[in-house]
Formats: sequence, C-alpha cells, structure tokens
Amino acid sequence: MILGEFNSRGELIFEIGLITADGDIIPVQALLDTGFTGWLAIDNQDALSLGWLRENQKEDMQTARGEARFNLYQGTVFLDGEEFIIPVLGGDELQDILLGVRWLVSG
Repeated sequence: MILGEFNSRGELIFEIGLITADGDIIPVQALLDTGFTGWLAIDNQDALSLGWLRENQKEDMQTARGEARFNLYQGTVFLDGEEFIIPVLGGDELQDILLGVRWLVSG
C-alpha cells in the first residue's frame, strides 16, 4: 500500500518514481486528483525530458478550466515497490504531477 501525506492546502501528496528512458528513477511528489479519471498527467516538457515515447494520437479531456487537448505518452512509473507502464497525459503548463483515480481501482 502506498502512503501519502496531506500538504498545507489539504491536498493528498504521494512520492512516486518516474522512470526515464535510460532506466533512472526520478523521485517526485504527485498530487491525487479525484476529478481525473486517468492514470497520470504531467507537463509535456517533463515527459519529453524523461524520454517517454509520444503516441501519435491526442486525447480531449474535460478539466476544471474547460475542455483541453492532451498529448499521450507511454510512461513508466515506480509506485509502491512496483514498476508500471501506463498511458500518461501530457499538457502544457501543468503545475503539478497528477495521479488519477485509476490507481484507486486498479488491482
């Protein structure tokens, strides 16, 4: 079971590892977003710097700011002692790395 903690704004934060194309694990803080139904959302620049493969398709999603179009990446995440290859949404100017509720219903 992965353990998280609440930040000063009452948001639930988890430490996860983002695995680069070279196999390095980069520890990061990720915010659980209960309104996000996917696995993970990250800024496009971060996904590209990790060397994650970008899919040819894009995905439209409803966000708190309205409809947005996201790039789709194949990302590798280290979470709770396990490595997962997952679809990752990449957007411009994402302030936080977002964990979606898909993690709550997996397994």
